[in-house]
This record gives sequence, C-alpha cells and structure tokens, in this order.
Amino acid sequence: MFEVTKETIIADILQNAPEVVPLFNEIGMHCMGCAMASGENVGQACAAHGVDADAFIAKLNEFIATLN
Repeated sequence: MFEVTKETIIADILQNAPEVVPLFNEIGMHCMGCAMASGENVGQACAAHGVDADAFIAKLNEFIATLN
C-alpha cells in the first residue's frame, strides 16, 4: 500500500493515487501539475499553504486506504 509522509513528493502521490486531487483542492492547492509539485514534498506544501501537515497526511492516507 502506498503511504504518504511529510517527505513524500507531491508528484509521487499523484502518480500513485491521482484520485486524491480533490483533497488537495479543498485546502487551496490547485496547481497539481505545476513545477512545484514535482519537487515539493507534502510537508513543504502544507507549510506554504498554512495547513496542518499531520492532519492532512492522515486524511490522505485514510482516503488512499479506501482505494485498495
């Protein structure tokens, strides 16, 4: 099973579980295809957007678990 951590690169998440895009959109991360997504990890993105990384990562992993 694919699991997200603070160090997981956003592009890797999108490659493994593209269904999570709406969760990113909900917190204001609308640029999933931009250059930052290919080099920025979840922790960095959450910090830049003022989002609690631990809570968001838990939500992502819960959602991803339902896909399997």
